Amino acid sequence: MQDWRFIAQRALPETILDWEVPLSLTSNPRRELCGAGSMTGVIEPEYQRMIGSDGKPILQEWGTKLYLEIAGQIRWGGIVTKTSFDGGKATIQCEGFTSYAHGIPYEDYLISGPLITPKDPYAGKDKNHDGWIDGKKGKQRTPKPPKPYGGTRYDVLHVYRLIWQHIQTRSYGNIGLTFDTHPLGELLGAKDGSDPWELAWWDNPDCGQVLDTLTRTTPFDWVETHAWAAGTGNKINHRVRLGRPRLGRRRTDLRFADGENIIAIAKPEGMGDEYANDVVVLGKGQGRKMARAQVHAYDGRMRRVATVTDKTLSSSASLANRGRAELAGRTRQLQIPQIQIIDHPNARFGSWMLGDDIRVQVEVPWVGVVDVWHRIIADEVSPDGVLTLHLRRSDAFHY
Repeated sequence: MQDWRFIAQRALPETILDWEVPLSLTSNPRRELCGAGSMTGVIEPEYQRMIGSDGKPILQEWGTKLYLEIAGQIRWGGIVTKTSFDGGKATIQCEGFTSYAHGIPYEDYLISGPLITPKDPYAGKDKNHDGWIDGKKGKQRTPKPPKPYGGTRYDVLHVYRLIWQHIQTRSYGNIGLTFDTHPLGELLGAKDGSDPWELAWWDNPDCGQVLDTLTRTTPFDWVETHAWAAGTGNKINHRVRLGRPRLGRRRTDLRFADGENIIAIAKPEGMGDEYANDVVVLGKGQGRKMARAQVHAYDGRMRRVATVTDKTLSSSASLANRGRAELAGRTRQLQIPQIQIIDHPNARFGSWMLGDDIRVQVEVPWVGVVDVWHRIIADEVSPDGVLTLHLRRSDAFHY
């Protein structure tokens, strides 16, 4: 593919170190829906410009951002997370910016929907417990104490942004990510305060794991993007797009078909032993008090049950969401997990986005023609001009 180049940038602060890093790919740059993505490559022979003007290695673990630019557009961006050297050969592993959250502890306290017990203004004013206020027997009975109630609840996406704010406001932690500001419309914690959502430093939570749990148990999508800032020439913006509840749309304007723009397909797959049309989700608690939910979608096949345990879940809504997500993934019919395509008038490269639904039309031995809507969950671009789309059946998603 023409007009490729790899650009190295110092992570903190963001200054361009090299506009033409001689990287040879060993795994293609991969973008993911609700994932950081990755890229690996090698430099051989020894890279003569290994030291930057600041005296530090240009390709430094957790100190360098690396980008793939194609035809003037940033196609992939990430952080150098691991390097290894063997003689004159250097191996470089990169992960998307959002991978940075993993391994970062949450060092504060956040609660959504706390149980609030108001102060009783008459506490201690009926010392003999006769039901009358002291000194006012026969005149004023002791009122019942005010009832507890649920406190402030926060929107899921607000909490998602607050966690990232916590990460990026720590010293040397601002990696430059910005986030869409809209709400999801779903609040964390029970309305009556009976089941607050809590994030406490003394539990030593990992920010990345908490963010993954929010994504898995509440219906929203996200995708990491990088683009040149308008009018700058050397500044790159980093954005996390947030879907409410999803990103992408059904693309009736694009066509993906055998003999046209599809040049290869991965082996079609069903569910096999993983198939289930009934899902039990077990959450917080022990024994009889364990939180539990069950969802099913009987589809004419024999009942098969899958049990999922997630001790981070306690509310009925989060348990049900987790169950529906699991069920959607376990009841799908035959799907095409990957297709390889070329740039073609049917669907020009860059004309879709992660999360889009596309109609895949291919002929499969023993099955015949498969004409099914699939959702793009990842893509990989290769230097030979072939692009791989990673797919899941659209009906495997519950929103």
